Amino acid sequence: MADLGTVAEALTASLDPRRNKEAEAALRSQEANPGFSLQLLQITASTAYPIQTRLASALFFKNFIKRNWTDEDGNYKLPFEEVTTIKQELISLMISVPPAIQTQLGEAVSVIADSDFWERWDTLVDDLVSRLTPNNPAVNNGVLQVAHSIFKRWRPLFQSNELYTEINHVLDKFGNPFLQLLQGLDAYLEENKANKENLVQGFTQLNLMIKLLYDLSCHDLPPMFEENIAGIASFLLKYLTYDNPLLHTDDEAEAGQLEYARAGIFEVLTLYVQKFMDAFQPHVGQFVESSWNFLTTIGQETKYDILVSRALQFLTSIAAMPEHAAAFQAEGTLNQVIEKVILPNVSLRESDEELFEDEPIEFIRRDLEGSDSDTRRRAATDFLRRLAEKFEQSVTKVVLQYTEHYLNEYTKNPASNWKSKDTGTYLFSAIAAKGTATASHGVTATNPQVSITDFFQRNLAADLISDDGVHPILKVDAIKYLYTFRSIITKEQWQEVLPMLVKHLASSNYVVYTYAAIAVERVLYLSDGQGQPVIAPASITPLAKDLLEHIFSLIKKDSAPQKVQENEFLMRCVMRVLIVIKEGVVPYTDAVLQHFIDITQIISSNPSNPRFYYFHFEALGAFIRFAAPSNPDKLEQTLYPPFAAVLQGDVQEFIPYVFQLFAALLEANPSGTLPTYYQNLVAPILMPVMWESKGNIPALVRLLSSIIARGSQFVLENNQIEPILGIFQKLLSTKANESHGFDLLESVIANFPPAALEQYFASIMQIILTRLQNSKTENLTMRFVRFYHFLSARDDKGYSADFAIQVTDKVQADLFTPIYLNVILPETQKLARPLDRKTAVISFTKTLANSEAFANRYKKGWGFTCEALLKLLELPPLPASKDDMIAEHDVEDMAFGVGFTALNTIKPVTKDPWPETGADLKVWVGKYLKEADKKHGGRISGFVQERLSDEAKTVLNSYIAA
Repeated sequence: MADLGTVAEALTASLDPRRNKEAEAALRSQEANPGFSLQLLQITASTAYPIQTRLASALFFKNFIKRNWTDEDGNYKLPFEEVTTIKQELISLMISVPPAIQTQLGEAVSVIADSDFWERWDTLVDDLVSRLTPNNPAVNNGVLQVAHSIFKRWRPLFQSNELYTEINHVLDKFGNPFLQLLQGLDAYLEENKANKENLVQGFTQLNLMIKLLYDLSCHDLPPMFEENIAGIASFLLKYLTYDNPLLHTDDEAEAGQLEYARAGIFEVLTLYVQKFMDAFQPHVGQFVESSWNFLTTIGQETKYDILVSRALQFLTSIAAMPEHAAAFQAEGTLNQVIEKVILPNVSLRESDEELFEDEPIEFIRRDLEGSDSDTRRRAATDFLRRLAEKFEQSVTKVVLQYTEHYLNEYTKNPASNWKSKDTGTYLFSAIAAKGTATASHGVTATNPQVSITDFFQRNLAADLISDDGVHPILKVDAIKYLYTFRSIITKEQWQEVLPMLVKHLASSNYVVYTYAAIAVERVLYLSDGQGQPVIAPASITPLAKDLLEHIFSLIKKDSAPQKVQENEFLMRCVMRVLIVIKEGVVPYTDAVLQHFIDITQIISSNPSNPRFYYFHFEALGAFIRFAAPSNPDKLEQTLYPPFAAVLQGDVQEFIPYVFQLFAALLEANPSGTLPTYYQNLVAPILMPVMWESKGNIPALVRLLSSIIARGSQFVLENNQIEPILGIFQKLLSTKANESHGFDLLESVIANFPPAALEQYFASIMQIILTRLQNSKTENLTMRFVRFYHFLSARDDKGYSADFAIQVTDKVQADLFTPIYLNVILPETQKLARPLDRKTAVISFTKTLANSEAFANRYKKGWGFTCEALLKLLELPPLPASKDDMIAEHDVEDMAFGVGFTALNTIKPVTKDPWPETGADLKVWVGKYLKEADKKHGGRISGFVQERLSDEAKTVLNSYIAA
């Protein structure tokens, strides 16, 4: 085992970009050594090391815990003594280290708590409570940080008995000490109001306690809080309106402890108003009043943004409640609200303009993706919309007056009053839209008192047409308006405006051309009520070459890796164009291919934007899907070097994507043999180390299956079947990977001759049946049933039900009977996918027709099989999905990271191994059994008479007679 100095040295080296990879590898090689995690904690704790080394150690410890605490089934992966020591030491360590290190250790605590709290770590809350002191925030902050890192896990969870048991366990021990600590803190803050250092420490504790107040109440109001609700309310009101010059920040842009505390209080108030109004009702009025005073007097500085948006969110919740909403109803009051609260917060500020100029991509993300949920504009809009829901007519009337006023201001002097038009357009959009805009279709319901197209034509169309004198922000407003109301605009209107949008891709302004790309991408995705694209692919294909060239040139404008991948919206537009034009890309394969290769090579050196490279690989997938079938050799040869470079350079973020794309390239030419460069991939991808990363597994299984399909001969000659079956065994051993294990096994059976596999079959069956016996899951059962049918139906490969029986009985004499009766027959009915049901129909039919075992040994079984077959045919399968559609997970809600993200553009196509059955399976079954009956001299019709009930005979005969 390495000594502490060596580990610390490697941690320091991991901070240096030039030595990072090898240092990381050296540390990973230590992970399996017992006690390694405790070495990391020693380094984290020791002031003898520089703070950066200690921070690196805490970070590595956190990631180590994520990887190594428990396996999929919740069992510890570390020695038990190490687990115990970590739990004993972690809390006191966390309390004693600087805040930056505390945050990393807090995340590690959260991971441990996820698996162990509270049953396997029932001393934790007592341990935390014992360390709290009424007047020492420096100690309390560490304790509260730990508590918050554990309790905040409850916020997104659904109700369950287990969750409520856990929350009650915490409240029993932590609830009352928490309330006492609030009182102690109040006294401490009073005593120290002139001592800046202590005051800041005290407010740090206040902020943590407000977060914990939210955590502890997020599911239900704790009984001890309900008993003390008046005290809690007056405490919150006091600190909502508290001020102290010592807490003011000098920087206009930087929020301080005071702003965070108030924003946190508003968050708690919003929760209490939404969930516990019965208990909280008497106290609400005073908060409405203070938030109103706040919003009408607070400055425009950006440091107040989060506070203003939380205050507005609180008022939005209030406005949802009939008894409080009425207060806003009078026209005079509405005018006041709009003038004093809405308008100051929706108007563009200097800071917005600076963002537009200096950090355009940040401006777009905030504006577009809802990452602006804490901006004033978004919060003010939500408040306005909530009022409009309640009093549509009066709110619309007042807002339209203001809109008109701003548009008139603009007309008087367009050059200097352009901001008035921006405000007017924004206000109009805010009340025109109803409901929540969706990522796929934008706004789908509108206010009946306004006309979306009329407003566009009168006020915005000219800004899109005009080339000069229009401020770029107004161009963006016009494009964004089309983007927002894209579902409302008719097909004919889209035909007219699309050329204007395409023209704006050539704008010199970053935000304008990006918004144009966003709007083009979304309208190309849009379809009408009949499922037809709003923009016909035929109208895009002639433009596609220039369109793609242009967007690629925008992406590559600045060749620094972080700049190339900065703008995911452009790459998403490339992806959409390729999906729409399909094979239309073939004539300019060379140019598109070269762009993809250049971009892959540039961003491989430093992947920094997961959304960009996700769309990059989706776009590449679409390109391979539509261009490779007519030019497979070229694409295989040209893409191999850049993809192989990703694997050699160990670019972790890209590897799962590259495996999928390699597979898609192979699948595009099913009749080809395995090219030499792919032959060289086989040995490395069979190495166990490749299968250690969870994110690689689904992609590796797919790639290996594609290689087997085209190169089974090569694999045989190089004795690689055994290592492949070894991988199957490893995958089958965990819940997370059992499906992937079966996928691999099915591809082995479909592609190798039975003679090559014969010696392994009994072991394969033993592995599956042992796992079924020891840790049966619904998924494992269904995959086993599917596998049985797959085997029993493949008589073209030399398999059959008799073969499956023989192999199962080799594992243990007469084992087949209970498995068939208790698992295969009952569970087959649950198969949902049409192809799985079809395979089962073919398997049962061939069993009835050809199996010697069922003819002679399992006479009752023959009847049961026939009944199961009739059930499959008479109870309809689930409707098939359209396989030629490229599924849209609108990617807004996908989680990215080093892990597995499936590429939708190259989803594996399900192939039907039995096209000869035709569309009507019942007819095929009747015909097959009739022919078998002839072949076996009337044996089947004899069994029908002897072994079936009258009802089953009638149904089966109706197939045979057809």
